Amino acid sequence: MVRTRSASAMIGVSAVVAMTLAGANGVASAAPGNADTQLPGSAVSFTSHVKIVGSVSASKRLSIQVWLRPRTAAAERYATAVSTPGSAVFHHYLTPASYTARFSASRSEVRRVDSWLRGQGFTDVHADAGRSYVRGTAPASAINRAFGIQLRLYRSSAAVNAGPYALRAYGGSVSVPRSLAGSVIGVTGLDNAAPRLPLDRPANVPAGRRPAAGAKVPAIPCSHYYGQHTVTGLPSQFGTTSFPTVNCGYSGTQIRSAYGANLVNTGKGQTIALVELGLTQDMFLTLADYAAANHLPAPSSERYAELSLGEGTQCGDFFDIEEQLDVESSYAVAPGANQLVIGGDSCNSGDFGLQGLFDADIAVLGGDGSHPIATIASNSWEGADESQPAFLTNIEHAYLVRAAAEGVGMYFSAGDGSGVETPSSDPFAIAVGGTTLGIGQTGNRLFETGWSTALSQLASNSWQLLGEQGASGGGPSLLWKQPAYQKGVVPAALARAAGNRGGLVRSVPDISADADPFTGFDLGVLSFPKNKPPKYSESDIGGTSLASPLVAGMVAAAQQGQKSSFGFLNPAFYKLAGTSAVNDTQPITGASPAQYHGIACGANLCGLTVLTTFDDQSYNMLGYTGQVTLKGYDNMTGVGTPNGQAFITALRTIVK
Repeated sequence: MVRTRSASAMIGVSAVVAMTLAGANGVASAAPGNADTQLPGSAVSFTSHVKIVGSVSASKRLSIQVWLRPRTAAAERYATAVSTPGSAVFHHYLTPASYTARFSASRSEVRRVDSWLRGQGFTDVHADAGRSYVRGTAPASAINRAFGIQLRLYRSSAAVNAGPYALRAYGGSVSVPRSLAGSVIGVTGLDNAAPRLPLDRPANVPAGRRPAAGAKVPAIPCSHYYGQHTVTGLPSQFGTTSFPTVNCGYSGTQIRSAYGANLVNTGKGQTIALVELGLTQDMFLTLADYAAANHLPAPSSERYAELSLGEGTQCGDFFDIEEQLDVESSYAVAPGANQLVIGGDSCNSGDFGLQGLFDADIAVLGGDGSHPIATIASNSWEGADESQPAFLTNIEHAYLVRAAAEGVGMYFSAGDGSGVETPSSDPFAIAVGGTTLGIGQTGNRLFETGWSTALSQLASNSWQLLGEQGASGGGPSLLWKQPAYQKGVVPAALARAAGNRGGLVRSVPDISADADPFTGFDLGVLSFPKNKPPKYSESDIGGTSLASPLVAGMVAAAQQGQKSSFGFLNPAFYKLAGTSAVNDTQPITGASPAQYHGIACGANLCGLTVLTTFDDQSYNMLGYTGQVTLKGYDNMTGVGTPNGQAFITALRTIVK
């Protein structure tokens, strides 16, 4: 039987970054009183250009969190030292309780915020165990009055929405009493904008001309391994008229073979936390079906658990497909590890969006006060690009610093399009980029390059370029200077920010794995027809949502049997650059075999007949940010992809 545990959203610990970062400002929607101070970086950027469609009902009750300012600089110094091989305190991780005592806000600051919220009419007021925030619940009318804002409803779009809910936010900046301003860094729960999910499918192609009714289109079957099927007689591209066909989705066995996973190092004794928003119905049953279909060991209910921070599946599962991909792909490479699926609250009462995800990450770090509940956490989501409000970036930075100090590795998908997103750009996040991977008939790794696919539509017997279909997130950060672990590894040309900013900056990503949906993963899902038994089926999918849990699983395999957790691994990963421990992804050039340049996909799978071309980042691609696939470190794939036992052995040697 699957063990399912419940907990309130207050579980866990965190800290908040004191600095205010560039990229967020705003004008107050309500003039603050003499005793009020606007919080820098608290304006929600999308409200400046999205139409207001109504106001939030005055009686609508929301649970918000007021985040407190920790001792950021001191915490960063410790987190860096404890994660750096050779340091005097290397791997001397702090317990959650010790971290709180040393670096969190003081008890008196918590009491002052608590007292103010109660005085403003908030109920159920309490602080989390790590003194990172004070949480309270109140009607919108009291919230508007307390923070000097007006909660409104905004028109949703593909770019900004709240999933199944009406989009809520406020104009201008948040205000708090002047006496609290030095202790408060931001307030969450006021808006409910959905996070970005880096999921991609071959059918997610730009709109183009559909074949005319009755028109002849080539029948293009998918391939179960790269090059299994070839379609001929198409218009010429890169010197050929014959092209491999789109991948049906690699099985777990194929992925294991390509990355050298084995049945000796399976992650036994390690726990991988998979961070979601809501929980998927019968996820363990889906995993069991997936394992059987992919000839993997049967999962054990003793190694699988769910932790709900809200209402479980009652408010819907915004991460439905995402959660299934996280669970199955991490299991494929680490079938012996414990899996803990943490579902942030998905109800529309304050937590839906980033607050619920922040709380899920904090739950990992809080544990029982003596230990985190996992030492590896995979996050297949992003908040936004680096222009997001500064208070969100500061909150993310705070708990990522805490994670490193406690020995927890926080893995984040780098995104599914050109450019840098957050939290993955944070120097204490492990940013996982994406690749295009060719796996041969025997499970051999034929080629691997940076994920950047362009699409061309078959039209009038020629290829018509539609643009970029998807790409690994990456590039130079606009917020963070270059961390010490990247010095001497990241080429200077890739560590310069756009504009006139001086000095070298953080480059993203750090490491990578398969993500291109055209060479993606065969995902198993359960559907629930009315009055019928659940039905299992599989379909191809990709995105850096696949890459992050794959890397997390390989790290769990490497961590097996070690005396302490590997924690924040970026200082170690950059020592692997240029060694046999990682597969150095290579660019596709004129010298590459023609069949590695791209694949054909038919209207039956992609909606129209298209040719995808690999490693296609260039100045003529819309949204180009200077990303490139190179020998050695590059800002499409980082230092490369895990290379099986060599990867495992090297990590154990570096971090012992």
